[in-house]
Amino acid sequence: MSTLVIPPVPPSPKDDAMQLHRAFKGFRCDTSTVINILAHRDATQRAYLQHEYTSLYSQDLLKRISSKLSGRLENAVLLWMHCPAGRDAVILKQTLTVNKNLEAATEIICSRTPSQLQYLRHIYFTKFGIYLERDIERNTSRDHKKILLAYVSTPRHEGPEVDKETGESDAVVLYKAGEKRLGTDEKTFVRIISERSAAQLVAINQFYRSKYGHSLKKAIKKETSGYFGRALLTIVQCAENPAKYFAKVLRRAMKGLGTDDKKLTRVIVTRSEFDLHYIKDEYLKKYKKTLNDAVHSETSGYYRAFLLSLLGPNE
Repeated sequence: MSTLVIPPVPPSPKDDAMQLHRAFKGFRCDTSTVINILAHRDATQRAYLQHEYTSLYSQDLLKRISSKLSGRLENAVLLWMHCPAGRDAVILKQTLTVNKNLEAATEIICSRTPSQLQYLRHIYFTKFGIYLERDIERNTSRDHKKILLAYVSTPRHEGPEVDKETGESDAVVLYKAGEKRLGTDEKTFVRIISERSAAQLVAINQFYRSKYGHSLKKAIKKETSGYFGRALLTIVQCAENPAKYFAKVLRRAMKGLGTDDKKLTRVIVTRSEFDLHYIKDEYLKKYKKTLNDAVHSETSGYYRAFLLSLLGPNE
């Protein structure tokens, strides 16, 4: 469920474009107006607004934003302006080929549904003229590369149907490929976890727990490591409860000394139009503090105002 708060009768794209143009004018930018408009428009409205701005002023709105905002706020707003698939494509291009943030790239790929990944691959090629698989191939290695390539390219069912017999059999096969033997048969983990639907993975995890006394997640932690282990864990956790997974990611971004603003921005911006409401519920349940309060205490200024606008009411 989205946390995006849109006016009941939003202004026309032309009115929004004109207001933004006035906010950009002069030496100082009216940043409050920029946030009040952009943080309360959905992907379709933002696309129309960008088109209208270019039509009226012969300027690219993203370039105008970049020239007027700076730092963490600039990064967050520019990321927000893309459609969800376009945003994922931009994050992946950046994290795979520019700053090599393979943790972020793994999160994006392994937390998305098969239909989202299919569209993302199309958008990636349209934007950058290269297949996503090629950039994964060039910038990752070994078992991590294998699971990412398998996960983005393997068709999977998205319905709730479960084959219990296959689920029980897969649990046994994974046990034999991992905990039962000396060394791990990574190929088997890649095959099963990349080919099974989210509902089927939940069933496998239940059978694994009933047969061997602990979760598949615990077995993966024991048998794998590095980015490969992180990819498998992300897939399994997001199959079961993506909101809980992202609540934990947000907690890690804000825990301890300093805040990982890139991670914080990435999760709030990418989940705001999908399931951020459920992530807020999971965060409150697990950490006894609202996500809004946590973000408020870890951020400041207009950057804080923008993120809190995307988070919606403090509840």
